[in-house]
Amino acid sequence: MGLNVRPLEIGDYENILVGWWQDWGFAVPPKEFLPVDALCGMIVYDDETPVCAGFIYFTNASVAWIDWVISNKQYRKKPQRSEAINKLVDSLTDVAKYSGFKFAYALIKNDKLVSRYEKLGYTKGGSYTEEMIKVLHHGT
Repeated sequence: MGLNVRPLEIGDYENILVGWWQDWGFAVPPKEFLPVDALCGMIVYDDETPVCAGFIYFTNASVAWIDWVISNKQYRKKPQRSEAINKLVDSLTDVAKYSGFKFAYALIKNDKLVSRYEKLGYTKGGSYTEEMIKVLHHGT
């Protein structure tokens, strides 16, 4: 059947993505930090196995922000893993393009992911040293 991409659905955050962030040893972003409560994004499957996912923020500028790309650490099929990540980034970029945005923006720390984005037509805009986040309201 091959690689398939679909929009994120209710339950993907809790049932798939949280485990992936934990497997990689990353802090799990709160659901409300992600666009549309973790529903504004895509996930790629290899047949029935989820491989990778990412999110897209729609801004009030000409910029769509593509971020939080995460993968299934247990999925090691090559070259399918690489193809799945390419398919994910291309799909998110296409969503931005066909939604009328002029720019797609991504913050990336992982060198391999930076190289992948460059191969997919992205250009380095600069380097940053730290992400800064301040919680403005605590609780629900």
